[in-house]
Amino acid sequence: MVYHRDVPDNATIKEVVVKQEPTGEWFAVLGIETEDDAPPRPKKLEDCVGIDVGIKKYAHDTNGTAVERPDLSDERDRLEREQRKLSRKEHGSANYRKQQRTVAKRHADLQRKRRDFLHKLSNHYAREYDLVAVEDLDAKGLMELPSNSRNRAGAAWGTFLRMLEYKCEREGTHSVAVDPAGTTKECPACGAESDRPLWVREHSCPSCGFTSDRDWNAAYNILVRGLKQVGTGCPESTSSESPNE
Repeated sequence: MVYHRDVPDNATIKEVVVKQEPTGEWFAVLGIETEDDAPPRPKKLEDCVGIDVGIKKYAHDTNGTAVERPDLSDERDRLEREQRKLSRKEHGSANYRKQQRTVAKRHADLQRKRRDFLHKLSNHYAREYDLVAVEDLDAKGLMELPSNSRNRAGAAWGTFLRMLEYKCEREGTHSVAVDPAGTTKECPACGAESDRPLWVREHSCPSCGFTSDRDWNAAYNILVRGLKQVGTGCPESTSSESPNE
């Protein structure tokens, strides 16, 4: 066996699941139990962050960091090319089964690179902050919307939020999912709501005149709702100001 990572010395192996992937590779999944407890969540919150996920920018947080989506266009092109080859093979033939295996490998390449990006991003937020606030998104419901479903599927927001939740628990970080309704429309300065089309990327409040980046505005409102849900606040020094304020 080639181990993905070492099994801790104090771990008890509770179960082993052996499975074969469509690529033909075999894996053994070990279910283990350890005595190590997650570190306690901090009572005093020093570093807090709100994260708004999207399609144009994968994640935009209250510190002004905008994370681009990974460019997987080459992997998608290779997958589509192999799928076209498969469609030309005689169904059930040896060449058809061989090409099925090739298509499965291209699928696996795409999935591995996407998950690697999501693991690294969720690890960063779980380890660097005392509290992480995100939207409580209905990822399945968003997939059923009529437009732009391919980009929503490729974003894998549900997978990212699940990774973030369990990694925050592992690291002793507060993880809060808040109601996403109105986070983009609400002004963080006065609370007034204003509608604007998706292509308008700046928040400009008609009531008080406050301006900010649209995604930063949503991330800030997510953070404020998260802090209210936890019942505490971060120091003023860690509450980032909008770059356009």
